Amino acid sequence: MSEASLPRPGSLPARLVRLYGGLALYGAGIGLQVESGLGNDPWDVFHQGLALRAGVSIGTVIIGVGALVMLLWIPLRQRPGLGTISNVVFLGLFADAAIFVLPTPSHLALQSLYVALGVVSIALATVLYIGAGLGPGPRDGIMTGLVRLGLSVRLGRFLIEITVLAAGWLLGGQVGVGTLVFGLAIGPLTQLFMRWFPLS
Repeated sequence: MSEASLPRPGSLPARLVRLYGGLALYGAGIGLQVESGLGNDPWDVFHQGLALRAGVSIGTVIIGVGALVMLLWIPLRQRPGLGTISNVVFLGLFADAAIFVLPTPSHLALQSLYVALGVVSIALATVLYIGAGLGPGPRDGIMTGLVRLGLSVRLGRFLIEITVLAAGWLLGGQVGVGTLVFGLAIGPLTQLFMRWFPLS
């Protein structure tokens, strides 16, 4: 492909590539953490716990929860975009596909590699799909809505994630060292990737 035929940065085709590439990468990151067996990020602890209770795939729960969370946007006066709807529809599908394809590691070294790759993938994916400028994911929108009501980003994110983490753990979701690694690394990694992939 020639340079002239590549989509221009900031053009709609380039933004769509960022959006759907980011969602696919995010799904892969979820799959890596789930298959590691060492603990998921807070939202996926919750998703996994619900999936275990309901007897369905984690991707199905991701889709269902995403749709329900969007209802909370109404009192927060948040407006969904194409990226929001795409997140609801595709993220769970990509996560289920990754879990189906990835082999389950049996050694700690490979499990640890899965966690590391999963956290890096999710950080990069977040920058890609939010940076596409086509609307945040439903869970991201709750945080930004709370910020609009006067909470700080840090406090809003903490309150949301500690709530879903506790609920997911009580439901049987996997909490472990992978959860801790995610909590410590996701912020710095996301900030780093934002320097490399500025907003469209």
